[in-house]
Amino acid sequence: MNQELKQVGMRLRVARQGRGLTLEELAADAGMSASTLSRLESGKRQASLELLLPLTRRLGISLDDLVFVEQRDPRVRRPVVKKDGMVIAPLAPEGAPVATYKITYPPTTEVPPLRVHEGFEWFYVLSGRVRLFLGDRDMTLERGEAAEFDTRTPHAMCAADGKKAEILSIFNEAGIKMHTHNPESGK
Repeated sequence: MNQELKQVGMRLRVARQGRGLTLEELAADAGMSASTLSRLESGKRQASLELLLPLTRRLGISLDDLVFVEQRDPRVRRPVVKKDGMVIAPLAPEGAPVATYKITYPPTTEVPPLRVHEGFEWFYVLSGRVRLFLGDRDMTLERGEAAEFDTRTPHAMCAADGKKAEILSIFNEAGIKMHTHNPESGK
């Protein structure tokens, strides 16, 4: 607990210095003495809401910025799955609201069976060419192209031209479209 209080003080000091404020300036603006603020920053004074609220308001930060909760390991450590010649590498933690995968399709000349299920899928071709069968349409997407579709429409994907292909796939079981931002349009 004592270490966490020191972290609050350290974050408070960094926020103050980042805004170019002296101890005296911030203390005066927050209605406390410079020595009180100094003791807070050094961890020698216990932080209370009564002291922190005026400081965070003046600094334009939230209490959450000061009281940091230790984050879990951000690395995704899930096994790669090999299925029907595909290599499927999960890129999101188990149970994430949006499933993200890097999928490598093997070279093939066979058309895979069409599937239907709840959800919405978006994918981006990383390398090679990908055939997308969507309803009665047969499309080939090149490296750098993307597609988005409702997975309740019969669909299948595979590598095109008898060569392997890789995609980045984002899937949402709730059937929610991906909302992307186009920096060129400003929207």
